[in-house]
Amino acid sequence: MTDDTPIRCRLVLIAPEGVDPAALEAALSGGDVASVILPQYGLDDGAFQKLAESLVPVIQARGAAAMIAGDTRVAARVKADGVHVEGKPDLLADAIDRLQDKMMVGAGGAKTRDDALALGEHRPDYVFFGRFGYDNTPAPHHRNLTLGAWWAEMIEVPCIVMGGSDIASVGDVSRTGVEFVAVSAAVFGAEDPAAAVAEANRLLDEAIPTLEAET
Repeated sequence: MTDDTPIRCRLVLIAPEGVDPAALEAALSGGDVASVILPQYGLDDGAFQKLAESLVPVIQARGAAAMIAGDTRVAARVKADGVHVEGKPDLLADAIDRLQDKMMVGAGGAKTRDDALALGEHRPDYVFFGRFGYDNTPAPHHRNLTLGAWWAEMIEVPCIVMGGSDIASVGDVSRTGVEFVAVSAAVFGAEDPAAAVAEANRLLDEAIPTLEAET
């Protein structure tokens, strides 16, 4: 990074399969959340649109960005803030060409540095390291941490790194210097999702002195 000012990593929530508005509202009431990504999972387009229609207003009312990871037409219909594109660079390029003047376009699916650079060439609003639904161990996946640390040091496009199923994992991600940490099970699997989000933000605040010491 060219700027020596430490970045305060922010929280991104990945909505789990079958989440309802009440559960999402409870989580968002816990504190700062930059955005919520809504994956389509196995829903058909009609069912996904109906779900998104119920969730997007809840997200936006709390000041977070609602990102649709699925049919891009659904994102426009539900007035989401952006789309998350998983897959090949040509799919990302098409989405950026059609949508980036109207909404944010994020990219996912990178498993290697070369994958990430191929996506980054198209200048998405962020690159995501991780896979939805695979935060099933307490710690973040080592590969995602390594890719995120490398990306944050070398590339200007912001990145999101998937945390683990333990809320403490947000500190591990934050200390790599990335801009955003994503969690799902660590919040929505918790007894009190609001408390989990509050704890995540406390840990992210706590990590700032560590980043200052490393710059």
